[in-house]
Amino acid sequence: MKLRTHVNLIVAGLSAAFFLLVTWLEFDITRRAVNEEMTGANTVAARLIAGVVDVYQDAGEGPLLIFLKQLGRLRAHEISIWAAAGVEIYRSPPSPYKAGRAAPQWFSALLTPPLPERTFMMPNGTQLHLKADASRAVLDGWDHLEPLIAYGAIAFAVLNALVFWLVGRAVAPWPVIANGLARIERGDLDYRLPALAGHEAGLIAAAFNRMAPAVQEKLASERKARDAEERLQERRELGQLIEQRLDEERRLIARELHDEFAQSVTAIRSLAVVIASQQDVKSASAAQLISTEAARLYDAMHGLIPRLAPLSLDTIGLAETLEGFIRDWRQRHPDITFTLRHEISMPLGASVSLAVYRIIQESVINAVRHAQSSTIAVEVDCADRLLVKVMDDGTGLPPDWSRPGRFGLRGLRERVTQLGGELQLLNRDPHGTAVVAAIPLGSQR
Repeated sequence: MKLRTHVNLIVAGLSAAFFLLVTWLEFDITRRAVNEEMTGANTVAARLIAGVVDVYQDAGEGPLLIFLKQLGRLRAHEISIWAAAGVEIYRSPPSPYKAGRAAPQWFSALLTPPLPERTFMMPNGTQLHLKADASRAVLDGWDHLEPLIAYGAIAFAVLNALVFWLVGRAVAPWPVIANGLARIERGDLDYRLPALAGHEAGLIAAAFNRMAPAVQEKLASERKARDAEERLQERRELGQLIEQRLDEERRLIARELHDEFAQSVTAIRSLAVVIASQQDVKSASAAQLISTEAARLYDAMHGLIPRLAPLSLDTIGLAETLEGFIRDWRQRHPDITFTLRHEISMPLGASVSLAVYRIIQESVINAVRHAQSSTIAVEVDCADRLLVKVMDDGTGLPPDWSRPGRFGLRGLRERVTQLGGELQLLNRDPHGTAVVAAIPLGSQR
């Protein structure tokens, strides 16, 4: 239902209720007035007729008839005389007051009170009947009520027409506002409401015109954020693809170094040993140098292969690979205490195993090279989730550890994030660093 119709119905209902209340009050006042008038008039008329009967009861019917004819009609009473034989010999004339008119029958039935009829007996058996007649009083009430009803109906119609017109003017801006909201909903964010008549409509229009640019800016910001998120996701996917390709290339290079280059270095060293065993001193000295350099190159190559790709992950598994990794670092740095504790009760998959290895590898290298650590502890637990901890007692994280350019730690965090996990780097109390990675079980394998 429209607001205009709703308001009009409310006004019409209230005005109709007021009109009915006023009409009922007027009707009740008229009913009370008719009842009081008839009660008083009946009392006066009864006393008057009783006195007349007392005066004329010895004189006979003639003088009484002459008196009654001269008296005419009492306003609110009808007088009739009946002979002893039951024949009417006199009836008072009709009232000349508003002669020929009468109130509607339904109105008379509602307003006419109970009217007692009095009978007076004459000595000769003649009866004088006194009957109250409220028709004139009721007609007076109708004549007062009828204009009230007519004027009330006119006022009711005029009031509702005026309210309909005024409400129509008041709600005239609403369709404009609704159209503006519909255009905003359709995406026409450049639309602005014109100046609207009325204080409230003007305030709404001003608020609408302030809201539209805010919505426009918010949508633009959300669109930029969505585009940025899409670009970030694309970059993450690209980074993941690059990381996978790098891992493949590192694995291929490590395998080539292990299979081809290592054999070649071993062959060179063997030839140098053969040459050194000969009697030529100069050749033996050169061969010894070649053998020594080949041995150094072989050791350097074996140290480089795990940095490129831990080939043992494909053969002996994560636990044994970590044990070999820690054993190598103990041999390189006997002055640093390395500890390893692992509880791996299920296969983790290639991606997760490589991520765990890279986390431990990068953390240990940083602790040895930059933190001046004397103790490095590595823990790997596999319960409800895979938890990796690398803790040292070094100098802790530098203030600028998260600045751009430190790709090692950022790369580790990105790798863990791709597996659905979380990587934290914390300073330990009183000193040292803790690298903690939590990866959910069932991640990408």
